[in-house]
Amino acid sequence: MTITSVGLWPHTGKPAAMELAAVLSQRLRARGVAVWLCHEEMSPHTDARSGGTKQGQQRLEEAVPQTTGICRPEQLGQHVQLLIVLGGDGALLAAARAVAATGLPVLGVNVGHLGFLTELEAAEAVEEATWDRLLRGEFELDPRLMLAAEVRRAGTVVARHIALNDVVITRTTFARMIHLETYVAGEPVVRFLADGMIVATPTGSTAYSLSAGGPIVSPRVEAILVTPICPHTLATRSILVPPGEEVHIGLQARAEGVMLTVDGQIGTELQSGDRVVVEVAPYRAQLVRLRRRSFYSLLSSRLQRGQGEW
Repeated sequence: MTITSVGLWPHTGKPAAMELAAVLSQRLRARGVAVWLCHEEMSPHTDARSGGTKQGQQRLEEAVPQTTGICRPEQLGQHVQLLIVLGGDGALLAAARAVAATGLPVLGVNVGHLGFLTELEAAEAVEEATWDRLLRGEFELDPRLMLAAEVRRAGTVVARHIALNDVVITRTTFARMIHLETYVAGEPVVRFLADGMIVATPTGSTAYSLSAGGPIVSPRVEAILVTPICPHTLATRSILVPPGEEVHIGLQARAEGVMLTVDGQIGTELQSGDRVVVEVAPYRAQLVRLRRRSFYSLLSSRLQRGQGEW
């Protein structure tokens, strides 16, 4: 497959990402490649942290001029064959959610700090050899399981979300502990008081779930992780759920000041009696890989483990 059209999704709040987008756009157009721009604020699910759609688009047009065009995330699949995300893991999460339903391959370029999900560093992204391979289609796809979550209130669905990392029920500042009742495949599993609950993908097992004491799970494992946050008990542990089973979490008793957050970026305010239903999404995030490296070597390099640490 020859790549003749590329989308650029830079983090508009990072000058280095915007500068890199301008450089890549110029080089790609010199190769005869159509370049389309997109950014997080154009997504219908954004929280507009960068000042809203118009401001973000204006910054993008000024920083990366003379491109083929600018489009919304859901339109990218109509225009491009490959999406390049310039930022960090946060930008990649936002882009992956926005285009997951299109099946568009997504390549992450790290212009951030950790870069656990990204494939290239900024310096690698400007190398001609990198683009020779990319435009010839010489890359592999790493499909990642995603979650689909619904918030049900009095029998009505009031919110729907897609997540690549996790769906989290958590209390806000000054809120009391939350009464949670968890069901898996219709069977009651546990009821307890806690600060919240994390439902994560294997990709998200190295994020918030890991900090809450959850296991590290290879992304090649098809499973849903259910991890409590500071449960008021000594016995509660994470649960691995097979992909064909739904996870239902109900808020019992008083539940003021409770939020559902998705990948730590967007959210829905919850009320007492709400039920959060999480299942495997019908599509996968398609991450681009240019080199063969194992999940375990990535763990060692990104989590900076010392000798003898598991």
